[in-house]
Amino acid sequence: MSKKKKKKYSNGPSHKNKYEQEDGAVKAKKHLGQHFLKDESVAEKIAQTLSLEGYSNVIEIGPGMGVLTKHLLQRDLDLVAMDLDEESIVYLNHSFPLEHADILKRNNRLNIIEADFLKFDLTQLYGDEQFAITGNFPYNISSQIVFKMLEMRHQVPEFSGMFQKEVAKRICEGPGSKTYGILSVFVQAYYDAEYLFTVPPDVFDPPPKVDSGVLRLTRKKELNLPCDERLFFKVVKTAFNQRRKTIRNSLKVFNLSDNLKEDTIFDQRPEQLSVADFVMLTQKIANDPV
Repeated sequence: MSKKKKKKYSNGPSHKNKYEQEDGAVKAKKHLGQHFLKDESVAEKIAQTLSLEGYSNVIEIGPGMGVLTKHLLQRDLDLVAMDLDEESIVYLNHSFPLEHADILKRNNRLNIIEADFLKFDLTQLYGDEQFAITGNFPYNISSQIVFKMLEMRHQVPEFSGMFQKEVAKRICEGPGSKTYGILSVFVQAYYDAEYLFTVPPDVFDPPPKVDSGVLRLTRKKELNLPCDERLFFKVVKTAFNQRRKTIRNSLKVFNLSDNLKEDTIFDQRPEQLSVADFVMLTQKIANDPV
């Protein structure tokens, strides 16, 4: 992050002692979907998922007690740790620097922000610079985080982190699977998606009821689809809204010509179509004379 653009949003001493606990721990909050990672080896593996090729700016969403944060800071990067939980912010501002003074001595390029990632204007931080996103994402907003990332895809070359396993698999799944859907198509239109590894519940506090999964998204070199992208999004959403029907039936709202609907692609169901197929379908609809 360039010095002229770096701003400090950290909370000051006014928060100190507000949430002090005997063991110094932050309590996970169910309404925020928090499950704090406590396994150092898993945190280190997530920190290593980013290549840092062509960028140094990284934003970590939901740092909690900084288990992943400290491993990220051992790499050559500029880190923003953003959390909506005021208690976590207090911990990161006051306890974390004392506990990990040696790490911060090597890399103090840490900016702690108390904010809702989904509502925060990231241009305040990065302008038009490139940045990666990572984190142990709150499961109740993980899909929304991905959709916001897609809106800023021209600035996000890499995205990695922890999801509920089912969601991570869905994002990375290919056509022909029951879990392949809108999120799969939208992400894979612009990113190469890799499911990296599964994480069991017992490495979290409190442990979730399901397994978690870590994925990595790497932006494709060609970011512009060879079709009307707004129409592409509409076609994909409309098709999957009635995923059990054939494309011919699920896209009736488009009032397509009978001639076009004779195309064999309309005999298939949405989960059978690849990203390239949806692009081709969008092109056909855009060129339909009706």
